[in-house]
Amino acid sequence: MGEKILVIDDEWIIIDLTSMILRSRGYEVLSAEGGREGLEIVAAESPAVVLLDYMMPNMDGMTVLRRIREHFPDTYVIMFTGKGSEEIAVELMKAGASDYILKPFNNQDLLDRIENVLRLRRIELHNRELREERERLLREIEEWNRELERRVEEKSRELERAHTEILQAEKLAALGHLAAGMAHEIRNPLNSISLFGQILKSAAESRPEQKTYAEKILKEVDRIDDILIKLLATSKRPRFDLSMISVAEVIDRALSGIGEQLKAQGIRLEKDFVSNPPPILADELEIEQIFTNLFVNSLHAMPDGGDLGVRLSQNDGVTEITIHDTGGGIPQENLGQIFDPFFTTKTKGTGFGLSVVLRIVKTYNGRISVESEEGKGTTFHIELPLS
Repeated sequence: MGEKILVIDDEWIIIDLTSMILRSRGYEVLSAEGGREGLEIVAAESPAVVLLDYMMPNMDGMTVLRRIREHFPDTYVIMFTGKGSEEIAVELMKAGASDYILKPFNNQDLLDRIENVLRLRRIELHNRELREERERLLREIEEWNRELERRVEEKSRELERAHTEILQAEKLAALGHLAAGMAHEIRNPLNSISLFGQILKSAAESRPEQKTYAEKILKEVDRIDDILIKLLATSKRPRFDLSMISVAEVIDRALSGIGEQLKAQGIRLEKDFVSNPPPILADELEIEQIFTNLFVNSLHAMPDGGDLGVRLSQNDGVTEITIHDTGGGIPQENLGQIFDPFFTTKTKGTGFGLSVVLRIVKTYNGRISVESEEGKGTTFHIELPLS
């Protein structure tokens, strides 16, 4: 069976004659005596072509034509008309007719006109399918490009993070050798200075001024020794005692240690323990030192008050801790150096705090990263494996 063709005409003789001609050529023919009935059939059957009479009672052909073109654009319309003026022809084509045939019509001319319109319809529908396919492919390509850009960006971040971690590991290793050598080389003359300082102090018991000088020497010796101890702590793990500890409890203990200072500085604490991860095997004092050092840094960054946020959660076998403050932030050019020993922007301080934090996090095969914006604060992200 060929394509569907609907004949809409108020004269049955036209419908019968046209139907007989079309069926002889293999078309499936539908018919309607008026415009409203014809529109219902178009809605139900979606014919390829409608042969539509221009002059009909109740609803004229021009009205039916406009409604078909508006609501059923895949159905093409050929108009029957007994008036052959150019004005009517122009009016029909403007309204969306694909062609028009004058009554009375020649059978072969009717068939030729229908075939031409059907051929035009096939080409236009095919072109539309090609355009839709092209648009679909372009959308797919755009989605692939976005996905590719996302993956490249993700891999770039991973490479950058891996590169940063390698640099951190190399710095820690180099610092370890340097610290061990410095401690050995410095402590020998330091011991001698300390010994002679004690002798001078004993010999100057009757001379208060000289005794004061000797005490200052011994105090500076102790200060240098304390710096050496801190330097060693950034690269070499001191004695430790492993046990199953709760990270949540350790954070709470570190926060309680700065509770009075938070109040004194007018700092609001926002604690969000999304979940309480299982205990981890670690040295309790080491883990506490991570949070103590970071909290102290936040206090220094907010002398006139602000917000300190602590978030604890668990994800894919990892304990995640986020510490955020609303202090002055860290300049972008300093972000790559904050974990380096001796690096500090404070007027007082040795710059060992974050180096120790990095060493402890790495000891437990964890990760630490930082985000900061001047004037808006700093955020540290820490990941500690559960196993």
